[in-house]
Amino acid sequence: MFAKLNHVALISDNYGAQSIFYKALFDLKTASSAKFESTAIAIGDGYVGMNIIPRFPGRQGGFDHFGVQVDDVDVVRERVAKSHPQIEIIQRPSNRPFAAFGMYDPAGNYFDLSAKGLKNRDGVYEKPAWEQDRVFTHFAVRALEPERLATFYREIFELDIAQDGTTYRLSDGRITFVIIPWRISDFYGSGIEKPALDHLGFQVESLAAFKADLEEMTTRNPSMIPKALGSGDEGKVRLALFERTKLGDLYMSDLDGVLLAVSERKAA
Repeated sequence: MFAKLNHVALISDNYGAQSIFYKALFDLKTASSAKFESTAIAIGDGYVGMNIIPRFPGRQGGFDHFGVQVDDVDVVRERVAKSHPQIEIIQRPSNRPFAAFGMYDPAGNYFDLSAKGLKNRDGVYEKPAWEQDRVFTHFAVRALEPERLATFYREIFELDIAQDGTTYRLSDGRITFVIIPWRISDFYGSGIEKPALDHLGFQVESLAAFKADLEEMTTRNPSMIPKALGSGDEGKVRLALFERTKLGDLYMSDLDGVLLAVSERKAA
């Protein structure tokens, strides 16, 4: 594939605790030095890297952006200049472990752009790939014009595309970018969220084993209890909206309330 969907980033007031949560529960690993982790923490599953960044004034917390690795950044520049000349691609600061460049899609969703071997790549992004039982499967965005976004990512990054009703799935062969329609009416009875990145997806070897690990971790350390999802009338509406995606077997959140769809690996 020309492009790989192999980077996600969270912004957190508790970035150290968030990294422990994901390492303990999903077995994500780090190749970062202690010096680097004083400013951000990069962990991964052998294919996707997750960067957890402290929240500074003016930045919103939560699932902040994703990243795309391509074979040739210049090809992306040429395609964007031809079909979407209003979109800017900028150089990113040299201390970012993945983000050589920054750009955005027609809906304004920001994402990082990189290529293997560029100077900014470091840590888990340059570490040889490895296999593990618990892995990322997808990430999702809610969009006003899902077809328009799907066409953009297909044309610029050559991702495989599939359609399920008004939902689009773009894949690099391993990770899927799901584009879900955003309708204000979907949030009736709950707090209204703007069109934006929605949730992360994981696959685990056994849902029973995963739940047991979660129970053991939170019993030993209550500070690792995820934010409750589905409590109260508004929470029930939001949980039902999440479940309608049918992208997981278990719907939960992390310590900050970032939504997670967890599915069990099907037998071969």
